[in-house]
Amino acid sequence: MRARLLQREVLPLIAGLTGLALLALAIDALLHALDAVWVGRYLGIPGTLMIIASTVYSLRKRKVLTRGNPAQLLRFHEVVAWTGSLLVLVHAGVHFHAVLGWLAVIAMLINVGSGLTGKLLIERSRRRLEDARQRMQERGLSAAEQDERLYWDSFTFDIVRQWRVVHFPITLAFTVLAIAHIVAVFLFWEWV
Repeated sequence: MRARLLQREVLPLIAGLTGLALLALAIDALLHALDAVWVGRYLGIPGTLMIIASTVYSLRKRKVLTRGNPAQLLRFHEVVAWTGSLLVLVHAGVHFHAVLGWLAVIAMLINVGSGLTGKLLIERSRRRLEDARQRMQERGLSAAEQDERLYWDSFTFDIVRQWRVVHFPITLAFTVLAIAHIVAVFLFWEWV
């Protein structure tokens, strides 16, 4: 059981975050090897645009948008936000002096970790609830008996699904810091 728990729930979280860091380091090293470090300076722009694009899922979930399959938009959100975060990390690698930028990066990494953790918690809770319901059906329990016995599990699952209450303020902190960083760039960067 412990091996399964580690394999199904802990390793994907670690792999997602480690993969993000290692790939960012590899791209940064490649840019250095090609003497193209300047490219990293501009990767923050498409990375930020990708992160913004990933909010389509949140807008659909909150019914601001009415089109799009929520399951497909969730997958889009995960891939595009992760990829945008990768580009922003590579961008951050060339700005060691930008404290505000680094605060935004730290908030972004906490946000990515929160998203991965929430995804894994929801999947685990859903699987456990479905497994318990299936075992009860196999034992011949009626739907009413299943609902009664799974009341607290269902209640807990509903609470776990509300993890976005935690994820949203983290996203908001990242957004504020990212906007402050972008404004500072426009104010202090010599564009000419």
